[in-house]
Amino acid sequence: MLLGATAASAGGIERSNQSVAVLFEKGRYVEFSYANVSPSTSGVGGRFSTGAQSGDMTPSYNQFGFAYKADINDRLSYALIYDQPYGAVVDYPTGTGYFAQGSEAAFDSDALTAILRYKLPSKFSVYGGLRYQVISANALVPFATGTTTGGPTPVPLPFPGAPYQAQADSDGSFGYLVGGAYEMPEIALRVSLTYQSSIDHKLDTVESSALGINVASTTDIQTPESLTLDFQSGIAKNTLLFGSVRWVDWSSFEIAPQQYVALVRSPLVFYDDDRITWTLGVGRKLSEQWSVAGAVSYEKTTGSPTGNLGPTDGQIGLALSAIYTQGNMKISTGIRFVDIGNAQTRVGTDVPGGVFKDNDAVAIGFKVGYTF
Repeated sequence: MLLGATAASAGGIERSNQSVAVLFEKGRYVEFSYANVSPSTSGVGGRFSTGAQSGDMTPSYNQFGFAYKADINDRLSYALIYDQPYGAVVDYPTGTGYFAQGSEAAFDSDALTAILRYKLPSKFSVYGGLRYQVISANALVPFATGTTTGGPTPVPLPFPGAPYQAQADSDGSFGYLVGGAYEMPEIALRVSLTYQSSIDHKLDTVESSALGINVASTTDIQTPESLTLDFQSGIAKNTLLFGSVRWVDWSSFEIAPQQYVALVRSPLVFYDDDRITWTLGVGRKLSEQWSVAGAVSYEKTTGSPTGNLGPTDGQIGLALSAIYTQGNMKISTGIRFVDIGNAQTRVGTDVPGGVFKDNDAVAIGFKVGYTF
């Protein structure tokens, strides 16, 4: 009864909740998923370009996933999962008069996870695995042009007025996950707790700005650790209650290229607070072929300022899905609407750089699963 591939605008730059639900499928199972997410994010100038409209700065994007699960014997099973856990695309329109106009940025990730699960001689099971993750990033920030370096004694810059640019090569690194589950199949009860480790990356970066042109540097990025509690239980005949509580250590995440920090005195991307996302839903079997599900999600608005490349803070989401089963094949389709929380951005130490309100995102997706 999962809601298909309809993740959208979760905490930070998360695009996938890194689910391990495929571990609990019966027998040998494979699935493919796809989603298209259309955010609408715009704001108005605060301390800079007061009153100027930013225009929509978040283009639509596609999301893909794959998973395979198989049993080794009655006790052991394994799964391979491909997902795109983190991502961001920023494209501020030009000609708006907004201080960040023309700013562009992209953050991409791909991850492959291998998990082994062992069923204990009871209703409990434990699992663990390794995750290999590849990330890359680039940015163009025209407003970071500085004329002198900061500090008590300003020093003339070699290229005053030059817009900031950065191109980082991709980097791959390993992390891990561990977890456990308790199941009572007779009432469709399952509770699982999964810990995902942080993953450290070092990206070779070329920066150009008022401080220097084509300067080589290294950008350290640590994608955050997380802890997820998933649960489901039958509450009546053909009716399932399900949900999750997910904590992500976003306060430890930042993208801080050396020249950008020297110019602006702030990371390029940062979050002052961790995020907890709550989800609760109900699924209902209508016939042997059709089931439907609905869920609401909530992430608290913290009120802390954000970076100008990720001006969101909290969310309320509603997801609806329909699941069609025919023989060994299961097709899930879903739509999710997200009311994105209001945010104020920070430029250096100045708040608000921009004020973002009344934004949203819509995701549509499908998932095809086959048991054999």
